[in-house]
Amino acid sequence: MELDILNANQPAPDDHTEIGSYFVANYPPFSAWSAAHIPAAERALSAPVPSEDIADRPLGLYIHIPFCRKRCKFCYFRVYTDKNSSDVDIYLQALAKEAALYAERGGLADREFDFVYFGGGTPSFLSGEQLERLIDRISDHWQWDLAREVTFECEPGTLKKHKLETIRKIGVTRLSLGVEHFNDEVLEIGGRAHKSPEIFRAYEWAREVGFPQINVDLIAGMVGDTESSWCDTVEKTLKLDPDNVTIYQMEVPHNSRIAREAKDTGQAVPVASWHQKRAWVDYAFKQFESAGYVVSSAYTLVKPDNHQGFVYRDALWHGADMVGTDVASFSHFGGCHYQNEDDWSGYTEALLERNALPLSRALPINDHQRLIREMVLQLKLGRIDAGYFRGKFGAEITSTFADGFRSLVKDGFATIDGDAIALSRDGLLRVDELLWRFFEPEFQNVRYT
Repeated sequence: MELDILNANQPAPDDHTEIGSYFVANYPPFSAWSAAHIPAAERALSAPVPSEDIADRPLGLYIHIPFCRKRCKFCYFRVYTDKNSSDVDIYLQALAKEAALYAERGGLADREFDFVYFGGGTPSFLSGEQLERLIDRISDHWQWDLAREVTFECEPGTLKKHKLETIRKIGVTRLSLGVEHFNDEVLEIGGRAHKSPEIFRAYEWAREVGFPQINVDLIAGMVGDTESSWCDTVEKTLKLDPDNVTIYQMEVPHNSRIAREAKDTGQAVPVASWHQKRAWVDYAFKQFESAGYVVSSAYTLVKPDNHQGFVYRDALWHGADMVGTDVASFSHFGGCHYQNEDDWSGYTEALLERNALPLSRALPINDHQRLIREMVLQLKLGRIDAGYFRGKFGAEITSTFADGFRSLVKDGFATIDGDAIALSRDGLLRVDELLWRFFEPEFQNVRYT
């Protein structure tokens, strides 16, 4: 099959995939955060939230489970593949202690979680018993019965039907399967622990258990990916008929195995060009749209008749508070960013030996930076409303950021009609490379992480 999308077959010699972070997840960049600002995070967490402000500051909980059967060659997260059941139990004790310490903070008093997200690593690495024990420990201090969304990430090969029943029992409303690809050779080259038969089996069990939403994660442009294998992956995903689909374009962060091997050999990273990856994602978008799905962001498609929103995403991109627990997790609370200790001993010792939150670096941000953060994140939706920023920040973004928006329009990446700012499909597919146009000068040419 030959794709004719975004001039996919035209050469783009300067568009090859480089080593470094591409995906923009926050602002200002993580490299600007430091240990010197930890007291600001402590103050933000301790300050009571006036009751009249609680509705405008929904609260979320992120639970990082850093265990995996294997480390993928493209992975840049803090994960462990060498921990035994005793290590896991120590970690769960530390997590329970962290939950208890947050319960003592004034900024969380009398507040309910609006959304909960189990991420990784691989949350489904935990056994059903370990998962229930973790929830029992957290439940001594926190409940999420009123949460509008509870998401749980899974690696298909770690699932059995009885484990999925346990996951559903703890209140999970959205199950996200880390499929990534359906070609077994591509999965093996990328270091994935599962193969395609496990995907189909896990998906069937998940449907039988009855999760309200099932999401399938895919990655375009993995090492070894081809036009044929990508089209086959799209076709197989369509046949599964998931409620949501997430499609990322492969990047090569500095601390991934692919990056290290490229540096050691002096060779270019063996990943498709950005031009090719955009073409493949555009093809997938069009195939899913033909099947009745709607593009929800630069990475997501949804079935409109059975979609209750991405609460986690939309809340964060509109300035919600979120507490990230476990090793290396990121948080945003009361206008302050912070991150936990990013190694095992630092995290567990802070909690189990010093009875302290394991904070490692932070950054308080001003109103202008909050505005930029929300604006660039919401641009990933492909559309923003200038009226929202006028009402919340008192800012006219089309004049405050006139140069940035003018350049998007000039380059054919956006249109502006009154308060409605919309990205073209080409703009949406490359949105992460466009967001830097709105960064403050001091953050324009710095390392992101």
